[in-house]
Amino acid sequence: MKQKYPDQEVIAPGTVIISAAGHCSDLTKVVEPVLQKDGGYIYYLNLSQESHELGGSSFYQVLNAVGSTAPSIGDAAYFKKAFNIIQQEIKAGNIHSGHDVGSGGLITTLLELCFADNGIGASIDLTPIGEPDSMKVLFAENIGIVFQGDGWVEERLRSQGLDIIKIGDPRNGSEMTIKNHGVEMGLNIPSLRDTWFKTSYLLDDQQTAKGLAKERFTNYKEQALTYSFPKRLALDSLPRIPKKERPKAAILREKGSNSEREMAHAMFLAGFDVKDVHMTDLITGREDLKEIQFLGAVGGFSNSDVLGSAKGWAGAIKYNDKAKKAIDDFFARKDTLSVGICNGCQLFMELDLINPEHGDKHGKMTYNDSAKHESNFTSVKVQNNDSVMLGNLEGTTLGVWISHGEGKFVLPMKEDEYGIVAKYGYEAYPSNPNGSDYNVAMLCDKSGRHLVTMPHIERSIFPWNWAHYPKDRDDVISPWIQAFVNARNWIERNAG
Repeated sequence: MKQKYPDQEVIAPGTVIISAAGHCSDLTKVVEPVLQKDGGYIYYLNLSQESHELGGSSFYQVLNAVGSTAPSIGDAAYFKKAFNIIQQEIKAGNIHSGHDVGSGGLITTLLELCFADNGIGASIDLTPIGEPDSMKVLFAENIGIVFQGDGWVEERLRSQGLDIIKIGDPRNGSEMTIKNHGVEMGLNIPSLRDTWFKTSYLLDDQQTAKGLAKERFTNYKEQALTYSFPKRLALDSLPRIPKKERPKAAILREKGSNSEREMAHAMFLAGFDVKDVHMTDLITGREDLKEIQFLGAVGGFSNSDVLGSAKGWAGAIKYNDKAKKAIDDFFARKDTLSVGICNGCQLFMELDLINPEHGDKHGKMTYNDSAKHESNFTSVKVQNNDSVMLGNLEGTTLGVWISHGEGKFVLPMKEDEYGIVAKYGYEAYPSNPNGSDYNVAMLCDKSGRHLVTMPHIERSIFPWNWAHYPKDRDDVISPWIQAFVNARNWIERNAG
């Protein structure tokens, strides 16, 4: 707790960190920091209630300056009032996009509202703000917000005492025009987006192998998240559970694994009675899986991945008689299904459970081509496949989370020797985050009953789980729930 400087010692750290948390009453009532082409006018609200000052700003930092006056909060009561009113409007669905003004100032906020989509620009006039110094109004980091709403929202907010200023509207195209007291400028969105991303690229290049940081920089704006949803699938409500006994499912976990709650919740929503099974239950013989019909091996980092992807977890099964017998007996039955997700995928591949017919040419999981952990939201295209869980989602392209360091499928046989269930939306990095052979994201065994997937479908069950979900859909649940519903339906048809 002591820092030493050339001329003094400081007993406590020189930085005070204050953390705060707030309750979110409805996580579906959110606005995103991206302009909506039909989202209405663009408004500015200066929450600081102070004049625009450049002291302490990023703008001054790049000029190697500090400044003498920094903006603060002039009226705490007004800030609280404005915050609560804006929250009410968001909850009522009257605000269609929004972004805070802070680091980088108003110009950064306006540009970032355009960066997150293609073909969106804006026409902005900052003159109504009343600050003739364009550098100050663009770069001052006075706390505030920029948001979109219809004209009547402006009228209602003004009637409640908020100083709302209309500053522009969205435009189709790739340019932002800005005016302020006679000063006019045109900004090219794609060029500035690359400038904005370049800092991330330079940092990425220091820690990513095989020049893939440059590939990410090239592709980040080219790999749009475009989806193809199943046409005959009811997503406007939670699955209907038949009024009969729920089939029994189990999640299998080990020290360091995670996502067991997400997997259990997906199974439960689909109609399963879900049991928690830890490896110690198998090792001690407390659980033998004889009553289990659907087994899910969860994601995570079992044993901290010290021995590599799930190798320690697999060893706990291979070299323990009771655990090995429970797993072998389960997979030998013809009335069972399984899914291995992420770490669970690595486990099933390590145990050679997906293609036992390949002899000594088993597929394996190994390190991502980038030689680092990848955590990202990507998309997968479901192929023509025999999977019980995903067969009827063939032809769809869906968003999904990935998070792994050893997610590369190394498949020594020809492509048609594998039951490829899904491939990444684009072959190039970072959409394919690991460099898997044949762009594979998911595999199943010959029977179609056992599925392995590196993407976390269980973390992508609800629309609000997705980093991007189409705004023209009002789904209650995402298509991924169908994988678990399919599992229940199959078991009910094949029970006994």
